[in-house]
Amino acid sequence: MSRRQKRRKPMSEINVVPYIDVMLVLLIIFMVTAPMLMQGVKVELPKAPSMPVGKQDDEPLIISIKADGSFYINLGKDQEKSASLDVIADKAGKILRRKPNTSVLVWGDASVPYGEVVKLMAALQGVGVPAVGLVTEAP
Repeated sequence: MSRRQKRRKPMSEINVVPYIDVMLVLLIIFMVTAPMLMQGVKVELPKAPSMPVGKQDDEPLIISIKADGSFYINLGKDQEKSASLDVIADKAGKILRRKPNTSVLVWGDASVPYGEVVKLMAALQGVGVPAVGLVTEAP
């Protein structure tokens, strides 16, 4: 008896189910990590209508002022540690001497007295910061 062997045609369809699974896992990972990428100290920003800043290549230098008047800078591991105004200005000056195109943004709490923000801006101008951006939230 001879057995007949059936030849199967090669299957040309791609099984996309594993790719969809991987895509959904990556989507969930990005959705969870995106809010964590926001740097700086948590402050209650004032609400004002403003235009968004254009896309930049370099990461901006963010200086935060909390409601109690303490200053913070988004550098390294000491982001959650308050510093004096002189230390903040000195660090900002060093960064701008190394990278002159770095933009400086101030996150001031809505309840911070205006004088504290002016002191910070004057100290930054004294170390060579050409312009300071004030961050607000849309109303």
